[in-house]
Amino acid sequence: MSSDRMTRSASAALLTPPSEQDEPNIVVGTPSVRPTTVVTTARPRAATTTPRKGKKAAVSKMIVERKIKVVTEQHNINKPAVNEGFPMKEWTVEVYILDQDGKEKPARCFTKAVYHLHPSFANPVQTFMEPPFKCTNEGWGEFEMSIDLFTTEKGGKQTVIHDLNFAAAQYDNVHVVTFRNPSQALQQILRETGPLPSDEERKIKKADGGKKKKTFDVEKMADGLIKLGEDDLLQVIQLIHDHKDDSTYVQNNIDAGEFSVDLYTLPDPLLKMLWDLLVKQGVVVV
Repeated sequence: MSSDRMTRSASAALLTPPSEQDEPNIVVGTPSVRPTTVVTTARPRAATTTPRKGKKAAVSKMIVERKIKVVTEQHNINKPAVNEGFPMKEWTVEVYILDQDGKEKPARCFTKAVYHLHPSFANPVQTFMEPPFKCTNEGWGEFEMSIDLFTTEKGGKQTVIHDLNFAAAQYDNVHVVTFRNPSQALQQILRETGPLPSDEERKIKKADGGKKKKTFDVEKMADGLIKLGEDDLLQVIQLIHDHKDDSTYVQNNIDAGEFSVDLYTLPDPLLKMLWDLLVKQGVVVV
């Protein structure tokens, strides 16, 4: 190996496409603490995402940005130099997420981190499953690595490029990452580091709604949905597709097989349809 700086354009590992899931889920969000409930059916997932013919279903998207900090520490170690003039080093790289005040927090939004090191390493691809995803190795050369950060076991990959160098004993780099249509579970984790784009809209809607007498008990509706059978659940999904408005928060998470809806954002006519269905099926008591 020459004394020149080692460089590497890391290619992302090939990922096996997520396997089709046989059981789509409905995730129901309600006001206040917004508990979530998962209900499964046995029909193909496509049945939960296709609106009736002639209806144009608006796609609700959520984009959340966060900053992550990649922290590097390095120091000389008492081992013979492999290349004269270049002392052996031990280095460590860790990944953190920053909150809205710029403070480091555990990056719990990621389920694993995969480091792609220089190919001269005996184990150039290293995977870590727990924050801060600490990667420690020994060597003498500087190089560019890529770090793949996953929000699920099957996908949600974010890739950052990190420059490993020995100019300072400790340094950090901040990167902006984007989460597109995060699941309900991931949204709750992301809220630990700052509000989501939809939070302010929901506060306004909740404040406006609080001025009117509520006809429907949304908590009862959420509990009732859990008790519905397969056919009724699919009818609920279709009703939401057909009668939601621009302020309705819904999300189809294809990878997770989840259909998510915040009941508090449904328009009153749609709430009445769902309420009547639940009453008819005997899963809520008036």
